[in-house]
Amino acid sequence: MPAGMMPSYIPMDLTPFQRKVILTGTLLGLLVSAVNQTTVSTALPRIVGELGGLHLFSWVFTSFMLTSTTVVPLAGKLSDIFGRKPFFLGGITILLIASALAGTSGSIEELIVWRAVQGVGAGMLMGNAFAIIGDLFPPAERGKYQGLFTGVFGLASVLGPTLGGYLTDEISWRAIFYMNIPIGVFAFVLLWRYYPRKVAGGAHRPIDYTGAALLGATTVPLLLALVWAGVLYTWRWFAAHADSLLARALAWTRAHPHLGRYAAALINPNRPESPSLLLLAVCLLAISWAWFSLLATLLVRGGPLVLDHRIHDFMWTLRNPLADRMMAGLASIGDAAVLGPAAAVALAYLLWRRRWMAAAHWLAALVFGLALTALLEAAIDMPRPPTAPAGFGFPSVAVTMTTITFGFFAVLIARELPGRRRVWPYLLAGVVTTVVGFARLYLGAHWPSDLVGGTLFGILWLLALGFAYRRHVARSMWMRPLAWSFYGVFAVAALWHAPRAADPLLAKFAVAVPTRSLAAEDWWQRDWATLPDRRAEADIRRRWPLDLQVAGPLAPLQAALEAQGWRVQPQADWLATLGLLDDDAPVHELVVLPATLDAQAESLLMLHDGEQVTELHALRLWPAPATLDDGTPLWLGSTQTLRATRLFDVATLWQPESDTGHAHAAVRGALQAFNGIESPHPVSGMPVLRVRTVVDVDAGNLSPPASGQ
Repeated sequence: MPAGMMPSYIPMDLTPFQRKVILTGTLLGLLVSAVNQTTVSTALPRIVGELGGLHLFSWVFTSFMLTSTTVVPLAGKLSDIFGRKPFFLGGITILLIASALAGTSGSIEELIVWRAVQGVGAGMLMGNAFAIIGDLFPPAERGKYQGLFTGVFGLASVLGPTLGGYLTDEISWRAIFYMNIPIGVFAFVLLWRYYPRKVAGGAHRPIDYTGAALLGATTVPLLLALVWAGVLYTWRWFAAHADSLLARALAWTRAHPHLGRYAAALINPNRPESPSLLLLAVCLLAISWAWFSLLATLLVRGGPLVLDHRIHDFMWTLRNPLADRMMAGLASIGDAAVLGPAAAVALAYLLWRRRWMAAAHWLAALVFGLALTALLEAAIDMPRPPTAPAGFGFPSVAVTMTTITFGFFAVLIARELPGRRRVWPYLLAGVVTTVVGFARLYLGAHWPSDLVGGTLFGILWLLALGFAYRRHVARSMWMRPLAWSFYGVFAVAALWHAPRAADPLLAKFAVAVPTRSLAAEDWWQRDWATLPDRRAEADIRRRWPLDLQVAGPLAPLQAALEAQGWRVQPQADWLATLGLLDDDAPVHELVVLPATLDAQAESLLMLHDGEQVTELHALRLWPAPATLDDGTPLWLGSTQTLRATRLFDVATLWQPESDTGHAHAAVRGALQAFNGIESPHPVSGMPVLRVRTVVDVDAGNLSPPASGQ
């Protein structure tokens, strides 16, 4: 490389997990910035109506664009010199503070000022987001990640106006500024924790202050001219012709009775339902576009997306015995045994109150929703995840029916609630659907595309029915008994069904029996080195070495260890785990939390007291991903020294620490009778002890292998 030139890519010393976390935080920060630009458009009429200042309304956009456009190149240059992290985090901080203050604005002038401050933060974010890709990834990989960043703007353009209109109608226009805060705080925490403060090396040119001033002086007038031409005069023209345009549209609806009645329901100012119907229509178009785009992508690829595989693999690493049964129970609340009784009670109430139109739409939502979902599942041949048994496909029937059932029930009752309370039925529908979807994703029942496709299809269907229902029905009804009956029966059915369905459902997702077979002598001599040497975990701190391999039953090994003072700890349950919160409990009574290997729980966990009260030696054993050719099981083990650590003064956990081989030496000494062999693993160099537990049938005693093997 010629002298004085900087390399185009200076790699950062980051683990794959850190890169993913930093990428996620950057995407979330960029999403907050992009959504800030799109949500305000639909809320502006309400803002102007409440704060006044119609002659200044265009400055709500202009102030944001002026400051953000000016700051982008300056922030990019300064971050080249001083590092990306302080400027990106500073941008998030400025944007969130300005958003909170914008939500408290008492006048249009005050709002314009805070929008200008928001633009400063947004400019710092946009000026660094794409540059961060250059810090994280080499040039050959940047293209696919830049596509993700571009997709954020597409998502904001679809989600922003819809969400802004919904929050404005159901809560307040101020909510569109407050909604950014939790997402921004989460992005800030991720980047603060995982993004290293990196300053590019090499010589830097001085900052061109004259050029920066000229840039601002040129950009501001040009942008003002474009805004005045594109916004102010367009608004004036529309205001002058709005009445005639509306009159023509209504005349068209009367001249075309078949399609006109639908259009009239959306634009007739004399109908109080028109605004909500118009919002439903916009949502319907947006969701339809998203669903058909997803479906077309899957059909073109002929299978799941790359992102599906990555999320599935990540969720597989999260499997834990403490969470498995709970997640299986949560996944089962989308079953017909839970949704069916709640839906039947709601239908019976509507029929009893003679609400025939509501009952017909409710029945259509459920019956046709189930039929269409089953038809799609049969028509689209989507390969299942390797962990999913038969019966799980695209789209997810449970997620789709949960979305339809709770979503359309929200359509039925939300209109009867006071303005700001109308959001709660929809929020509850979203929570229940998310819980069911996440639980099934955790178990490996579906690809993420199955769940997203099921949710989008359910929303598509309930929006279509909701539009038809709202257009026909204007009479109110007493919804409190209906709501209590539906939600109460659902809760009772879920509490009754989930504990009974958890174990059978969990059994369907049991880890497959190993199909790899090793010759006994080959394993003893050399093939032991082909087995994993560490746990495959994203967090490098949890990649514990697998320094023990056992062939044969575990009972003889357990007996030998118990004779040397080791003890067996049964697998910890939730009741024992809650005991970790008791700061008065003796340390020796606190349980060691379970761990998994390839989503399998430990088959045996043995403990031995250490040299101190707060120290334990532990041996964990899991089934190996192979067996011997004579049917003898193989086991992989990890020896550890655990230290009792008080975390945040809330709970005491036994956590692994570096022990320089003390626990391994203790296990090796206790198993001397088995004549094991210890060799360094060719990959990690860590010593691995190999043991064969063989029972002499005639003598009934342990017999070591023949010498020399």
